[in-house]
Amino acid sequence: RFRFWGGLVLEAVGGGPGLIDMEYQSAAKAGVTVRFQAKAMRLAVDDRGAVTGVVVRTPQGMETIATRAVVLASGGFEANTEMRTRYLGRNWELARVRGTPYNTGDGIRMALDIGALPWGHWSGCHAVQWDLNAPWHGDRKVGDNFQKHSYPLGIIVNLRGERFVDEGADFRNYTYVKYGRTIIEQPGRAAFQIFDQKVVALLREEYRIREVTKAEAMTIRELASKLEIDVDGLVRTVEAFNKAVVVAPFNPAIKDGKGTRGITPPKSNWAQPLDTPPFVGYAVTTGITFTFGGLRITSDGEVVDCEQRTIPGLFAAGEMVGGLFYHNYPGGAGLMAGAVFGRIAGRSAARAAAS
Repeated sequence: RFRFWGGLVLEAVGGGPGLIDMEYQSAAKAGVTVRFQAKAMRLAVDDRGAVTGVVVRTPQGMETIATRAVVLASGGFEANTEMRTRYLGRNWELARVRGTPYNTGDGIRMALDIGALPWGHWSGCHAVQWDLNAPWHGDRKVGDNFQKHSYPLGIIVNLRGERFVDEGADFRNYTYVKYGRTIIEQPGRAAFQIFDQKVVALLREEYRIREVTKAEAMTIRELASKLEIDVDGLVRTVEAFNKAVVVAPFNPAIKDGKGTRGITPPKSNWAQPLDTPPFVGYAVTTGITFTFGGLRITSDGEVVDCEQRTIPGLFAAGEMVGGLFYHNYPGGAGLMAGAVFGRIAGRSAARAAAS
C-alpha cells in the first residue's frame, strides 16, 4: 500500500465535457447568446485599424456583427493538418486530435491578417500518449481516457523493441507532454507501454476502459508477437533492462531513486525488473491537445501588432495566446491560463466597449 500526495485543488465534475456544460449554463444565466452555424470569417476594422466587429458566414449569407470589442478565444491550430505540418513538422498531419475538429487556427489567422504579431513556440505543442486505435478526433463518450499516463511504472518501447525515453525522469505531470510528442518521431508513429503484474494494480483507471488497444502474455516473446513488435529486439531490451535495475526500495509516491545503471537511456526512478507474468502491453500513438504558438498580448489581454502597438478593440485568451509554454508543459497549466487570461481579456473588453 502506498500513500500518494495531493490531487487537483479544483476538478470539474464530468471532466472536459462537464466543464463545457457548466460554462454553457453560466453563459445562459448571464444572458449570453451562443450562435451556431455562424462561422467567423474575418475581423472588421475601421480606417484607424481599430476592430469594429466580426464578419460571419451563416446559412442565410454573410453578416457583420458590429461591436466595440472582440475577444478571440477560438483555440489553436491543432485540428488543422496543413498548419500542423507547416509549423510542427513532418508526420504531424497524422497525429490524432484529442478534442474538437474545429480548432483550426481561424482566430489566429484573422488576427494575423490585420497585422497581429505572431508570438511564442510555433513549432511546439501539448501532446500525450494516446491509444493507437483512437478515432482521429475526440470522442465525448470516452473523453480523455484514451490517454495512458502510468508509463513511469513500466517501460516504453517502439516497434523495434527499443526504449527511447527515461520513463522515470520525473513525475508524469512534468514529462507526459514531451514524451507524447516524441512518439510521432518513432517508426510507425507508435509506441508500447510494457508492465508486469507487480504494478498492474497501480495503473490509472484509463487502462481499464473497454476501448483500449492492449495484449497480455506469459512471456515477453509472446507479448512482442501479439503487439507486432520486433520479437528479438524487445527480448534484448527487457533482458538488458532487468540486469540494469538497481536494488533499492520501490515507492511510486516519491522520486525513489530506484533507477538503472549501464543502459541508455537510463530510467532514473521507479525501475523494477519485468519478471512477473502475465506481462501487459498497451499500444499508443501521439494525441495532440493544443498548440503553443499564437498571438502576443499585453497584461490586459490586448492583442499587439507587429509594430508593438495594441490593436484597438481586439483581445485574446486561451490557446491563442503565444509565449506561455516552450518545449514542455506542467500539467493543468493550460486550463489555468485559459481561466486567468479569459477573465482578464473579458474585463478589458468590457471596459473598452463601455468607454
